[in-house]
Amino acid sequence: MFSENRIINIIYNHDESSVKTYKLLKKKLIERGFSIPETYHEKAELNICIGGDGAFLRAVHRYKFPDIPFIGINTGHLGFFQEILPENIDDFIERYMDKDYVIEKIFLVESNILTINNSFKLLGVNEIVIKGIKSKVVHLEVFINNNHLEKFSGDGIIISTPAGSTGYNFSTGGSIVYPSLNTLQITPLSPISSRAYRSLLNSIIVPGDIFITIKPEYRYENSILLVVDGMELKYDGITEMKFTVPKKTISRLNLDKNMYWNNLKSKFL
Repeated sequence: MFSENRIINIIYNHDESSVKTYKLLKKKLIERGFSIPETYHEKAELNICIGGDGAFLRAVHRYKFPDIPFIGINTGHLGFFQEILPENIDDFIERYMDKDYVIEKIFLVESNILTINNSFKLLGVNEIVIKGIKSKVVHLEVFINNNHLEKFSGDGIIISTPAGSTGYNFSTGGSIVYPSLNTLQITPLSPISSRAYRSLLNSIIVPGDIFITIKPEYRYENSILLVVDGMELKYDGITEMKFTVPKKTISRLNLDKNMYWNNLKSKFL
């Protein structure tokens, strides 16, 4: 009979190393009195995600940004979100049972997309990217709190969260932002700066309570591709895209307050 006491969801991909880690983790948690459901349980106290950063992001989107905190076991490559190595499972379980951890909030990015006939809301953990269909140059009007900043021309623009600042944003020359800061970052992708076009060449970091509004030129409104945490979306007739930091957050279990700095050094230097 399934017990509803101390439920933990284990989310994993089907890579051989992830399946092996899942079976081992499930066995050890059951031995310590936890219940492990076969499918996602909305009353669980913890989500453990096995895989790489992609697996973590897919899990957050699949389960619609749940309030249940996440922690990751890294069987992937970079694993910036995935804190635990498979060989340290026993130590993790002991520390979890002793409540030797902190819960930290991860800020998100929200976008309200207006089209000629409709509106849509998007949420991202790392970033929302505006790009041109089939690698076309895009021309975008950028406003901050209704103040016109620039007419951008280039491959596109990344709107990234602090958590996402170490991902696509960083690889394109954006700044690394500490995760607890409530900010958004605007990072240009291959900006064109010439006599004909004048685009900012560097990223801008703005407070999270400020709206960023981006409007495509009318004749390019059907040439916009949106990429949310690596997932491509296409909407016809986009007239305006507004970005901000929502009140909604997700939670992450942190076993080591120095993990962020250790990750930066080990994964980027």
